[in-house]
Amino acid sequence: MVAEGGELCFPQLLNSSCKKPEPPRSDTVLIYIALCSIALLTAALNLLVIISISHFRQLHTPTNFLLLSLAVSDFLVGFLLIPLEIVLTETCWILGDLMCALYYLLPIIIISASVGNMVLISVDRYMAICDPLRYSVKVTQQFVALCVFLCWVCSVFYAVILLYDGLNHPGRYNSCIGECVVSISGAFDIVVGFIIPITVIVVLYMRVFAVAVSQARAIKSNISLERLKTVKVKRSEIKAARTLGILVVVFLICYSPLYCMALTGHAIMVGTSAEVFMIFFMYFNSCLNPVIYAIFYPWFKKAIRLIVTFQIIHPSSHDANIL
Repeated sequence: MVAEGGELCFPQLLNSSCKKPEPPRSDTVLIYIALCSIALLTAALNLLVIISISHFRQLHTPTNFLLLSLAVSDFLVGFLLIPLEIVLTETCWILGDLMCALYYLLPIIIISASVGNMVLISVDRYMAICDPLRYSVKVTQQFVALCVFLCWVCSVFYAVILLYDGLNHPGRYNSCIGECVVSISGAFDIVVGFIIPITVIVVLYMRVFAVAVSQARAIKSNISLERLKTVKVKRSEIKAARTLGILVVVFLICYSPLYCMALTGHAIMVGTSAEVFMIFFMYFNSCLNPVIYAIFYPWFKKAIRLIVTFQIIHPSSHDANIL
């Protein structure tokens, strides 16, 4: 439906062109400035995580490789998705209907990879706490690298399946020329993209915290010295599980609104104002993750200090003791 009044995106298509977005008001400009600041902060903080884990050999652990993969997806959110979302809401779409559908492959791939990384982190903590003897044997760096690779590959396939209708029938949901809207409603997205991952995460962490409680009780009781040493080894893993548990809880808070709306039966039209608000709320999670690292991981603070003071340019900095 073509809006009356105002300039058109395509004046030559008077009867079918969309209306150009109105110039942003002063309050809207402040919102965009805040979003741009969040995007810059998100990209910068996650870049520090990427450099830290990639550079320092002490951080080359299976769990940290999962955090590295998550940081890559979070960096792409700040570097690409938030700026592109801002531009898209303030301009006419001029690249055609097919490119509109292809454009939305990028955010779905990145968001799906983030969800997959959270599932892998939960599985990693479950193995470390509930099956510690086999964890060090089975969960190797090579195995985790393979899991991360498959996570990103599956995210690509998932995005293609989710946008299959839009790719086959581009422009079906556009009300006028100059608009970029696609539909991702359907039981498939709700079940595969939300219910299954969230169920896996919650079930695994319930088991992890059950073991953590039993370990805490064991520490308070009178136990042998040999048993105490075993418990102390597990306490380090439990501490990591608690920190990553906070990461998971924040993730659930930020990601739930969009999918809860879908669970109510409402179709999610990508590109609408309601969807844009919920998407930005999801994107904000990518800024919070490195903040959580900075609060709970001393090694991240030490790594930041070495990076910003350019001490990592020294050849021996790879072997720096930051743990």
